[in-house]
Amino acid sequence: MSHTPPSRTVEILSDARYVQAESPRWDGRDGTLAWIDMATGSLHRGRFEHGRVIPETAVVVGAQIGAPVPLAQPGAGWLVGVDRRVVHVSDDGIVSPITDDVAAPGDYMNDGGGDPSGRFWVGSQSMPRDPHCTLWSIGADGIPVARLGGVTVSNGLAFDRTGSTLYYIDTLPHRSIEAFDVAPDGALSNRRTVCRVEGGNPDGMAIDLDGDLWVAVWDASEVHRYSPEGELLETIPLPAKRPTAVALVGTLLVITTASIGLDEPADADGALLGVQVDVGGVPAWPWTGAAPAVRGAGSVVEVAL
Repeated sequence: MSHTPPSRTVEILSDARYVQAESPRWDGRDGTLAWIDMATGSLHRGRFEHGRVIPETAVVVGAQIGAPVPLAQPGAGWLVGVDRRVVHVSDDGIVSPITDDVAAPGDYMNDGGGDPSGRFWVGSQSMPRDPHCTLWSIGADGIPVARLGGVTVSNGLAFDRTGSTLYYIDTLPHRSIEAFDVAPDGALSNRRTVCRVEGGNPDGMAIDLDGDLWVAVWDASEVHRYSPEGELLETIPLPAKRPTAVALVGTLLVITTASIGLDEPADADGALLGVQVDVGGVPAWPWTGAAPAVRGAGSVVEVAL
């Protein structure tokens, strides 16, 4: 049975409000936070200071931005799923393609993340909604490998610490968390349903050191915590209607939210939120490939403080 511990206090971490903040990532290289705003196609980075997230830079990457993942080396930038491909974004704002267009025309990259083996996993979503999209992995060689077809809206994705189990959310049509066995070469097998998510649409997901799954539930004003077996362990009510994704920064659960589509957004809608939890997580698994050699002026925008 789920419960809501009375000790959980949800705080607003950001002064800024975003139209559709998504995909928070704890950067293990320097302890900062990255996130995106899907509505503006931008990758944001900020630092933690006195219990707040202080924005530092923003880079416009493309029209339809999806998930970011850090590279392993400090200063080596990020991979980002955007539009129909994956690109590299350097720390000085230079955007370079890693793959050609891999998503089908009319589709675009959505959520994703790294695995303990150094691959970047990213999936596409379809507009209009139809189950013809794909989940890919990108190895250190930069070559995309299709791992799962028949996807509609590729969303939450998390690997256990061994990398042998993938937890995955294709939000539509079943609103469920699924699990796969992962072979050393990245092949997926033994697909099974962990649980159905009630109350709204499951979106971004993170895993803690106990293996429990934290899921942002769009339109439910909630984050849910599930055991690896699918038991609902905890529900955290939020002051924002549309939480989009979560990341564990130590024991701080960071929650991105959206204001898009709301006639009268509340103060927290579109903010970055935070709540202290009992079990923490690890920084985002990095991509172990090399940054492309690029020259030229960057387009990074310093955020006014």
